[in-house]
Amino acid sequence: MAGEPGRTMSGSAGRIYIVDDEESMCNFMAIMLRREGYAVTVSQDAREAVEPICAGGYDLVIADVMMPEMTGLELLTEVKRRKPDQEFIVMTAFASVESAIDAMKKGAGDYITKPFNVDEIKLVIERVISHHRIVDENCQLKKQLAITHDLDSFIGISASVSKLKELVKQIAQVDSTILIRGESGTGKDLLCRAIHALSQRRDGPFVSINCAAIPETLLESELFGHGKGAFTGAIRDKEGLFKVADGGTFFLDEIGNTSLAIQVKLLRVLEEKKITPVGETKPIAVDVRLICATNANLEDEVTAGRFRSDLFYRLNVIPVVIPPLRERVEDIPLLIDFFVDKFCRRHNLPAKEIQPEVYNVLSAYGWPGNVRELENTIERAVLLTKGHRLTQASFPETIVVGRGDSLVNALDHKTPTLESIEQAYIHWVLEQTGGNKSKAARMLGIDASTLYRKLDKYKIGQARTEKAGHPNG
Repeated sequence: MAGEPGRTMSGSAGRIYIVDDEESMCNFMAIMLRREGYAVTVSQDAREAVEPICAGGYDLVIADVMMPEMTGLELLTEVKRRKPDQEFIVMTAFASVESAIDAMKKGAGDYITKPFNVDEIKLVIERVISHHRIVDENCQLKKQLAITHDLDSFIGISASVSKLKELVKQIAQVDSTILIRGESGTGKDLLCRAIHALSQRRDGPFVSINCAAIPETLLESELFGHGKGAFTGAIRDKEGLFKVADGGTFFLDEIGNTSLAIQVKLLRVLEEKKITPVGETKPIAVDVRLICATNANLEDEVTAGRFRSDLFYRLNVIPVVIPPLRERVEDIPLLIDFFVDKFCRRHNLPAKEIQPEVYNVLSAYGWPGNVRELENTIERAVLLTKGHRLTQASFPETIVVGRGDSLVNALDHKTPTLESIEQAYIHWVLEQTGGNKSKAARMLGIDASTLYRKLDKYKIGQARTEKAGHPNG
């Protein structure tokens, strides 16, 4: 009989429905899987199981092939007819190749034979459920992409943005590798998602990773996967993100932060369309369109020996350059309107009127953090301004007074460089947060690891320490 409600537990690992006419097998599977954190429902009657399986949100159904009244293959066929996306694993005591092949043809994700190894069935179940969740996430992502990640989401009417959008429409239809270049905060991730949404791979997965946010020791495993026992802690096989992105688009942000060892493997992916998981020797074929992004000058990195020239030329097949916000000032009023409306809606606030002075002040500022900095600034203004009107008093003095010149003056440059502006701005944000680097990273719109690299580059932490120790500091 079907498992009563009391036998179904809430579990974060997933919901599994087991169908087997042997009560002992149902009990064994239920106990084993509940220990792994799954919520389990059991039934000894396949006919009775059809309705609850089709009605319930089960991540996986495990059914025996040989059952009276209704076989596991018949159950599989009926459920798939009514619920095509339901994941299935079939069990057989006869190790019948024919029945296993038949089950796979009918849509089963895998099969296991009795008697089975407990560790093996755990891995099979984990793999099938992981696949189910990836497919489900991709479906949700595709819906989201269709709504939010077309080119209309890249806001701008300037000549440079209009030219950029025309280029994207053209290159989205081909399958070549793309290198997106631009300063931090210009919208490289947004543009990459738009390319995927407009491409022939739009129905495939979109996978994104920031190479600068992951330690080098873990990045290789994340990208290419690893085999069981490849290193300490590798207790099972892990599918790399290249494999997850198979048939779709893989976005590698901050590609300039990868090591030379990783670059060699990336070059092989581009040349051979194959990856080799860590600890394995057999390569795996992958069909992935690679889009990379960087805010670094890769030509300088090649000259310095930190980036492989052969990889650079393979990545730079179609270069796309996103202009910084200071070079498309005419887009700033549009962005202001968009972000004010966005954050009023997000935080359930009444619409706020924008005084004309706001457009003038914000358009005159240099925005070293680009669109991301403007977005963060607008959100703070929307949240902290009382009343229904945004004025120049709603924004930091650094932006309003002298259009940010106070940052430049702090560095004693008559003609400031972009690096000096960035250094001064980071210093100012740290002052505003009392030295709290996590808060500073959020205000700057960058991840913590990027902030730490910039602090090290500009010796800002050292400067703060010396100042703190000075009698007049």
